[in-house]
Amino acid sequence: MKCSKDELGRVVGAIMDALPHGGVVVLQGDLASGKTTLTKAAARHLDIDEPVTSPTFSLQQRYGDQMFHYDIYNHGIEHFLALGLLEELEKQGYHFIEWGDETLVELLQAAELPYIVIEIEKCASDARCYKVFNA
Repeated sequence: MKCSKDELGRVVGAIMDALPHGGVVVLQGDLASGKTTLTKAAARHLDIDEPVTSPTFSLQQRYGDQMFHYDIYNHGIEHFLALGLLEELEKQGYHFIEWGDETLVELLQAAELPYIVIEIEKCASDARCYKVFNA
């Protein structure tokens, strides 16, 4: 689906439909493709008033008690696992993971955690194309 920033509610709606009780949202896309922007839109949908920022250097951010945000770009999946963050994904809520890859998806499948994968691409100067893959 092709969306501008103002239309991100459609993508958030697809996330909420796929994961009505929470789960993991694996965000894939190039640098500056809009992974954090989508996470901000989801936070607005969940009535989270805190500022949402990329957890690039902190690895994990928590917003309220229902939203978690991870960025594994700098540290990789191995560091994520070594810190025990896979267990964090079992907590109730929505877990947005930037830079997730096939290894992460395989771990989610093995752990039988609910998840979806969203691939984000720049498809116009003011829009992104979102491909949503349900588990």
